[in-house]
Amino acid sequence: MIGAIFPQLERAEIERAKRKPTESLQAYDYYLRALSSFYQFTREQNIEALRLSQAANVIDPEFAAAYAIGAYSYLQRKFFGWRSDAAQECVEARRLAKRAIELDKDDPTVLARAGQVISELMGEVEDGAALVSRAINLDPNLVIARYSRGGEHLLLGDVDAALKQFHVAVRLSPLDPLLFFAQTGIAYAHFMAGRYDDGSSWARSAVLQRPNYLNAQFILAACLAMSGRVEEARLICARLVQLKPALRISRMKTKFRRAEDIERLSQACRMAGIPE
Repeated sequence: MIGAIFPQLERAEIERAKRKPTESLQAYDYYLRALSSFYQFTREQNIEALRLSQAANVIDPEFAAAYAIGAYSYLQRKFFGWRSDAAQECVEARRLAKRAIELDKDDPTVLARAGQVISELMGEVEDGAALVSRAINLDPNLVIARYSRGGEHLLLGDVDAALKQFHVAVRLSPLDPLLFFAQTGIAYAHFMAGRYDDGSSWARSAVLQRPNYLNAQFILAACLAMSGRVEEARLICARLVQLKPALRISRMKTKFRRAEDIERLSQACRMAGIPE
């Protein structure tokens, strides 16, 4: 059953199964089904992942991994533009992430998922990074932890450190179902370094793998705008604004820490037609 979820199931999931994370086979079955739904990358299956993770925790209220995949599913809603009530979803995601950590501080996958939620959804980058760093110390081969740590380095403006984490992830799992996270992160890092053609190339790879991942489309448009391909960038951003009407330049100021990164992204956004 585990092998049917997706081709490159993280090793941590198998290790967790050996450790019997819950005494309830029904709760564990719900968890595995939630994980499978998550990796379908559709709005409908995201809702199903949330439902199944909640069902697992109804049966076993101390099942940390189920809380963590629930929180992670709320982060997926943000990344793919599926949120209906952002404020309420953030509150619920925080609750689930915090509960997961309270229950298990030694499961690297729980730490990585909860840490990324805290960094990217809550904006508490240092706190999230501490959790993800612990996950990497516990399991250096955990790919999702490398994705998370790379993203945190990006938010803090450490481009070289971000690239290191993303490239490690690509080497560890070149066929990973979340590979587009690494490709998008690498594109962001090249953009921040002013290497717009390199950024465009990595962003296109991410879009090809996961066309509905809005971050990949966004950084592709930003790279194209800054490299002089403004009309192409405007076409992409026009579609993005339709899919995500709340998309605004002003939101960049709450995401990245370095002033030069905010200014560079703001300039690209203006050129590509993103509203202020």
